[in-house]
Amino acid sequence: MKTNSHQRVRALTEGAIFVALAFVLSFVKLYELPNGGSLTPAMFPILFYAHRFGLGKGLTAGFVFGLLQLLFDGAYAWGWQSMILDYLLAFTPLGLAGLFKGKAWGIFPGTLLGCLGRFIVHHISGITIYKIIEPTSVPGLGTYDNPHLYSLVYNGSYMIPNMLLALILAGVLYVPLKSYFAGNDLKK
Repeated sequence: MKTNSHQRVRALTEGAIFVALAFVLSFVKLYELPNGGSLTPAMFPILFYAHRFGLGKGLTAGFVFGLLQLLFDGAYAWGWQSMILDYLLAFTPLGLAGLFKGKAWGIFPGTLLGCLGRFIVHHISGITIYKIIEPTSVPGLGTYDNPHLYSLVYNGSYMIPNMLLALILAGVLYVPLKSYFAGNDLKK
């Protein structure tokens, strides 16, 4: 039987490993947009950790990952407000996947919810901080003069593929790591 102390140490240790893995994976950029935002496999370890350990620990891991992104990944920001929204607050909602802790196949709705939470924060940042004053062109996606529509298209152009990539990774890993996804090793 594992003690509470053992479980806390395990959660902290796995949290550090998953945040470090996410940070390393954040440098594997499949594409990057000119004003911030990229397609990387980096969200998956945070979503996975949140699903294993729950909401509180997941939100904390997302926050720490956002802090590392802000400090070490050449943050693209327009002032302190952007730093808070686009890094500290935007990555934190990935921990919402923890709401599905212990649920069979919970990583999938958890991934959708965590990614939606991150998208909402980026969208708010887009309409408040990066709001457009004049028509703005997004290559391949048209010209926009509405900040809400522009933020929706711009942030959606990398968040939807990031969500799909996280879902694909979950799908590929789910069967071989089913027991680990369910946290069965934590119950012993």
